[in-house]
Amino acid sequence: MAVSFCSALNFVRRSKKSPFKESPGFLSGSPFHFSEGINHNQYNNTSPVFLPERGRIFHPANSRQVPARADGRSRNGTGSITLFLVIIIFAFVLLTASVAAEVIPNTSGQTEKTAPEQVRIGIYVVDINRVDVGAGTVGADFYLHLKSDEPISINDIELMNGMITSTSIVEDKPREKEYRIIAVLTTEPDLSRYPFDRHTLPIKFEPKTKNEREMILVTDPAEIGLDSEADLPGWALTGSGSYVTNNSYLKNEIPYSRAVFTYGVVRDVASTILKFFLPIMLIVIVSLSSLMMKVSSRLGLKASMFLAAVLIHWRVADAIPLVAYATFLDLFMIITYATLVMVLVSGILILKFTGDGNITRVEQVNHWSIRIIPVVSVVFYFLLFLTLA
Repeated sequence: MAVSFCSALNFVRRSKKSPFKESPGFLSGSPFHFSEGINHNQYNNTSPVFLPERGRIFHPANSRQVPARADGRSRNGTGSITLFLVIIIFAFVLLTASVAAEVIPNTSGQTEKTAPEQVRIGIYVVDINRVDVGAGTVGADFYLHLKSDEPISINDIELMNGMITSTSIVEDKPREKEYRIIAVLTTEPDLSRYPFDRHTLPIKFEPKTKNEREMILVTDPAEIGLDSEADLPGWALTGSGSYVTNNSYLKNEIPYSRAVFTYGVVRDVASTILKFFLPIMLIVIVSLSSLMMKVSSRLGLKASMFLAAVLIHWRVADAIPLVAYATFLDLFMIITYATLVMVLVSGILILKFTGDGNITRVEQVNHWSIRIIPVVSVVFYFLLFLTLA
């Protein structure tokens, strides 16, 4: 723009110059010159001569110039000024347009540059196995499908809740990939209903280095599924789901897009009842039945039942990690211990009153024990199982 403005000024300067080439006349050394091609002999008299290149009338007699007609000079001066103003205005308009073009951002280019890459992701689970509630791990075998408008691979994302132990490529295209993956997933089980617990097993993927302004993950329903032959011994699969969220690791950090695929599992009820509740319930039934016995030897039986219940509880509770809340198993065993203790206390009282020869007291203890202990035990068990509904 500066070059254009200088060129305009040079044009104005050239326009002010006379179109005639000047050369020294017969008055050399004088401040006046005559254009070439003028016959100087005809001016050797004292008659006034019009000098077109100067716009003046020359009087040789007094060696001075008389201005020409004012109207001719006015027209030439006005035309030069008008041309100069037009060039100045034109240069100003060009300069203003150039500055405006630099100030106004290119929104289309900027939008294209800042638009995040969109990656469609889907998981098809073939099998889920090796559920370890104590360690909080589970094995999974699944297909991972990735599709994007840009080149994409498994190196651009990472598994956030586990470790991939095996990867094989099934489909390899620049903008579409499919992998067969075997991984060990980590989860935080909810054991409040144990041993009737149910869990949601997640599979979480995030971009490895790009935040959500650079890459976003979108679940692909066409590539999400759970194989009908997927089997988990001791557990039953209850369904699957998926959603997209984001996660930040530092304060005021741009979050990362996260795709989460969930699979519900519930412990098999039949195996739970046979392995745990059946032995415990047999112990409780035998202990309550001992209330019908009026002999002092039943005290040894009640003590044996109490110890057996403790051993079973210890064996089952050892399979889960220590948690900061009471599980269903803990509450169930509290009711069981309370029942066995009441039966044991009634046996001790009967043994004491029998040794004292107080038959009336023996009958009273035996009477109320049979009517109170079983009812209280059944009511509390019933209320506890209502919490599972």
